[in-house]
Amino acid sequence: MSDASKPVMTLFGTDPARFPTPDQIPLGELASRMGIVVTESAPERMVATMPVAGNRQPFGLLHGGASAVLAESIASIHANLLAGPGRFAVGVELSCTHHRSAKGGVVTAVCTPLHVGRTVATFQIAIRDEAGRPTCTARLTCMSRSAQSAPPAADGAS
Repeated sequence: MSDASKPVMTLFGTDPARFPTPDQIPLGELASRMGIVVTESAPERMVATMPVAGNRQPFGLLHGGASAVLAESIASIHANLLAGPGRFAVGVELSCTHHRSAKGGVVTAVCTPLHVGRTVATFQIAIRDEAGRPTCTARLTCMSRSAQSAPPAADGAS
């Protein structure tokens, strides 16, 4: 059975009803600052949006780094939700190809797992403008680690 035809196993099982709803997913400081909003959450697909306004380069176009933040944010969240009990995921490689610019409105990222293994997971992220045109295609590979080796909390508390 190929990876694409297998149900995605998660710490929430394969039942999408047990997967967290978008409002239950913490985004982190950077994603929140960029205006990223998770709109769909399921083991096989996550969707998030980001406004172009506030995330532009000096020439008035969506900054490529903003697209990378959107891609890595949604895929990292997805990887952590799929990591399994007692595990967390960290990004190890991000690749982005920028296809066209966006000047306004909102861009939407759709994240799908390409491979989810015990220690490595790879995701494809397709980012489109409001007209449905591709603006960026990204791929993120994450490594799953034991929660016992988790990094300290962002506020410095243990």
